[in-house]
Amino acid sequence: MKQYQHSKPTMLVAACAVAMAGLVASANVQAADWPERTVTIVVPYPAGGATDHFGRAMAQGLEGPLEQSVIVENRAGAGGAVGMGHVARAKADGYTLGLGAIGTQTINQYLYEELPYDAENDFEPVALIASTPNVLSVAPSSPWETLEDIIEAAKAAQEKGEPLSYGSPGVGSSVHLTSEYLQKLADIELLHVPFKGVANSLPAVANGEVDLLFDNLAGSLGQIQSGELIRGVAQTGANRNPEAEDMPTFIESGVDLDVSSWFALYAPAGTPQDVIDTLIDASKQTLQEPEIIARIHSLGAEPGTLFGQELTDYEIAQREVWSTLIKEENIKLE
Repeated sequence: MKQYQHSKPTMLVAACAVAMAGLVASANVQAADWPERTVTIVVPYPAGGATDHFGRAMAQGLEGPLEQSVIVENRAGAGGAVGMGHVARAKADGYTLGLGAIGTQTINQYLYEELPYDAENDFEPVALIASTPNVLSVAPSSPWETLEDIIEAAKAAQEKGEPLSYGSPGVGSSVHLTSEYLQKLADIELLHVPFKGVANSLPAVANGEVDLLFDNLAGSLGQIQSGELIRGVAQTGANRNPEAEDMPTFIESGVDLDVSSWFALYAPAGTPQDVIDTLIDASKQTLQEPEIIARIHSLGAEPGTLFGQELTDYEIAQREVWSTLIKEENIKLE
């Protein structure tokens, strides 16, 4: 009788163990079979911009390794916060991913008092997709041919109390912060006129509504090459981008400014490691495909080479750079 009384809980524990083993096995099978349906990459900026271009290139490239359709969904707003907030709240099953950028992952948290996501804890970094220099442009009719011309004009305008204005794709973007770096290094003051995406800022520069344009090369390369709306003056980076070889760097122009915009793929925190590993492997394959490499190069960018923990470490270093600038220059949302 005593033995019988102890056998019930023993049998119950055994049954629970079997059930749990079955659940674990089921989860492993599910992860191994992932993906079984369409994967969505959320781009937190409007269609047509650099982030959108890289998101669509990545979606196209991932379809082969994943053997599933991969689509792009644009969810713009609040400097990328709307889209990345959606990704942070999405089910952590690998079917909703985010195309984060330097702004959403390493800048916004120091500018916005509240964000619908935690850049450091709400995402699993998958792959750095691309990096591209930032560029300073003017209207084709502008009298300023060099960065030195612009700095001299900015100082003259500043003395009159009428600072030169510049457009950017938005407050808190890396190009906005790049302009702040330039002002600090060149000891000038510029008036920031933020726009909702580069598609709106380009006509403003061409029509003379603003004097200058800061953008990343990927977003404005086509217009720079055509020369109809803008003319490139200087690009960030240690070396000239192959797609803009005629444009000098800031360093060549006498200003030690070497920064870049970058774009990376993220999954919601808590996504199974097997799924993350599959995404990393698929991303590595994608970023080694000649067609994808050529497409990224055509946008004035270089394919990424950081994955998983490497990308996490890179983010940590980037946050140190931008948080220091924002604090030292007391940069606030306008």
